[in-house]
Amino acid sequence: MTDKLKGLFDALQNRLKAGLGAAKSTIDHPVAKGDASEANWLDVLQKHLPYRYQADKAFVIDSHGSMSEQIDVVIYDRQYTPVMYNHDEQRVIPAESVYAVLEVKQQLDKGNIEYAGQKAASVRKLARTSAPIVHAGGEHEARAPSGIIAGILAFESSWNPPFGDAFSEVMAGQQTVTRIDIGCAVQSGGFEVVYGDNGKADVNFSAPEHALVFFFIRLLHRLQRLGTVTAIDYGAYSRWLK
Repeated sequence: MTDKLKGLFDALQNRLKAGLGAAKSTIDHPVAKGDASEANWLDVLQKHLPYRYQADKAFVIDSHGSMSEQIDVVIYDRQYTPVMYNHDEQRVIPAESVYAVLEVKQQLDKGNIEYAGQKAASVRKLARTSAPIVHAGGEHEARAPSGIIAGILAFESSWNPPFGDAFSEVMAGQQTVTRIDIGCAVQSGGFEVVYGDNGKADVNFSAPEHALVFFFIRLLHRLQRLGTVTAIDYGAYSRWLK
């Protein structure tokens, strides 16, 4: 039985690795190469995440009208929250629906980690409302929104070793709003970062052959711990209609 599970994980790892490798080696235009990489990652996430989650390229907007930068992969709720705009592959989703934001790059390096952190900050800084939830026995009070997971997805790491002291120093140097929690470099390994109160970054990582599976399982674990997004306060959004 263990061999069966390992075989499934290996097949998934090899499929993504092949798709990303083909985009890297055959497409010279950087924008087109980036688009192909994003499509590969989105395809994997859309096909394998539980149905309660949706994964798309999107902008995120809040009830004040502030909007994030465009995010390569947003994992968000479609069961309880709407999409504000969805036409010709352009999506705008409310801040309350966001579970995680992921940036797609060819290389895992200091510059791209900092860039992904800034993109994540453009979402984390948005206002998120919270409304009471009505149930059969009455009403649950509105609760504070949970944190938003931030990650980076790449083909390979520029560091040697990929997740050594230099990598940990970059992670520890991030501000709270720009912190990267999780990621994957398909050729190098998956990683997860646990930040201590003193700002220290403890990095857990996998062998290269388990990169995708490690990332996916740790992502599912973090999503599970977030629970369900807060109920959106539609009154805060509808005030713009007066």
